[in-house]
Amino acid sequence: MSRTVVITGANRGIGLELAKHYHAQGDEVIGICRETSEELDELASMVIENVDVTNPDSLEQIKILLSTQSIDILINNAGLFCNETLPDMNFDTIQQQMEVNAYGPLRVTLALLPQLKEGSKIANITSRMGSIADNTSGAYYGYRASKAALNSFGKSLAEDLKPQGIAVAQLHPGFVQTRMVGFNGDITPDVAAKGLADRIEELNMENTGGFWHSNGEALPW
Repeated sequence: MSRTVVITGANRGIGLELAKHYHAQGDEVIGICRETSEELDELASMVIENVDVTNPDSLEQIKILLSTQSIDILINNAGLFCNETLPDMNFDTIQQQMEVNAYGPLRVTLALLPQLKEGSKIANITSRMGSIADNTSGAYYGYRASKAALNSFGKSLAEDLKPQGIAVAQLHPGFVQTRMVGFNGDITPDVAAKGLADRIEELNMENTGGFWHSNGEALPW
């Protein structure tokens, strides 16, 4: 049976590969992004562009446009990556990353919560860099903190949404060759997307709230 999958940041990188994956499976893909791409336009059932996940007006826009749409899978993928170090600290970029990477997914989830139902799933695309236990190299103050905050938000959502039968996962895609990291990385976006989709398929009310690598490894908080 065809499902409806909503993906933020769906116009390129991991988001686009996830859109391709679900489209190939026969699912209905709704892409949310700041600026669409030809590839996304060709495969998505609906594209909502000019969306800034930090902007209340944008969130109201997607809330209205999807008000009659039942959502099976919500993938909070939109993100921002910067680096701050002790010699080069930038509180503006730290705040921007908190707004996009942590508050953004929470805002999108709350806006679309009425469209989720028992059996729906929420996948927050986070990062291993959000693990406090795994941090052995420092730096990246805003990115690490924003992803740690997202992990915390996701865990709370998992607990709060249990009565509604909605499962939530925090998923690390791996070090992926995308524009965000200058196309460096260990794996391609399509491999990452396949792993993420596998983890989403495995997500249920028994394992809701977890933090996993796309390869299936449970990650430390």
